[in-house]
Amino acid sequence: MTKKERALQAIALLKQAYPDAGCTLDYDDAWKLLVSVRLAAQCTDARVNVVVEGLYAKYPTVQALAEAPVEEIEAIVKPCGLGRSKARDISACMKMLQNEYGGKVPDDFNALLRLPGVGRKSANLIMGDVFGKPAIVTDTHCIRLCNRIGLVEDCKDPKKVEMALWKIIPPEEGSDFCHRLVYHGREVCTARTAPHCERCCLANICRQYQTEHKKAAAKSAD
Repeated sequence: MTKKERALQAIALLKQAYPDAGCTLDYDDAWKLLVSVRLAAQCTDARVNVVVEGLYAKYPTVQALAEAPVEEIEAIVKPCGLGRSKARDISACMKMLQNEYGGKVPDDFNALLRLPGVGRKSANLIMGDVFGKPAIVTDTHCIRLCNRIGLVEDCKDPKKVEMALWKIIPPEEGSDFCHRLVYHGREVCTARTAPHCERCCLANICRQYQTEHKKAAAKSAD
């Protein structure tokens, strides 16, 4: 089975398992997703969704957040961890949006990468979820599962994984595929416990599972 064939099967199986999977960060405007995805670094989406309610209640627009003292932003977002650096990036990002883009989030990937605190993962998330354009979001779940499944081989670098997936994932499937990997990574192919292979919809095409299964069978035969 080629990597592309494996990828297409994984897409189909995950669609069946998680038909309604989407971004788990709450937002109703593109700039709010930018804020949330920055806060989500080393923090759960559930906590971010709670924290931003207070942030937006006090600073409801790009302009308001751009003009807010960094110290006040930090005080609100502190529960998400790394409060100082996150507050600094959010402030600088909102200032750039206000000053260079009229308060609107650009729909150009390279323009997004210019924004403070925005890397490839965040830019891809915005491109896919907000603008409906092809996107590959290589978060920790995506990287871990793609290595286990066999879509990449011993590759932990986010950009390298992204580039590899662009070659085998149909562009129109990339964004939803990555969201489904997040759901699957949280519920089944977990990082902090042993993966629940016995109830994994991808077991029959998973390279890691097949390898471990063959080793167990060989050991039993001995």
